[in-house]
Amino acid sequence: MTLPRTTEGLVGGRVKFYVGRIVYVSFSHDGTVMGFGFPKEERDWLVGGTPDKFMLPSASDMRYHWVLVRMAAIDETEMRELVLDAWRMVVPKRVALAFMPHPDPAPRAGRARKGAQRVRRPD
Repeated sequence: MTLPRTTEGLVGGRVKFYVGRIVYVSFSHDGTVMGFGFPKEERDWLVGGTPDKFMLPSASDMRYHWVLVRMAAIDETEMRELVLDAWRMVVPKRVALAFMPHPDPAPRAGRARKGAQRVRRPD
């Protein structure tokens, strides 16, 4: 998968993917762990829910929007989702919206299909 505005680099023996100067995905030296951009405020929820899969970053990286995942614990589909979500965090919204690898056939929340009737919910 090639994502717009992405460059790849090798830093200290680690493969890193950037948009500009911002790293959004990085792999450990041995490829067993992937670091990825993730909202700080949701980090504890993610790691706490599946600690066998996700880990907090090192103390020096806690200041960043960053989480680690054990590669053996995820499949290719989940890896794609994590990478794509991390990339969306660092590109302009218009770039992220223009890049749709798989169109979502389900209607988006808050939007009714054309011709659908609105249902009022009691307060």
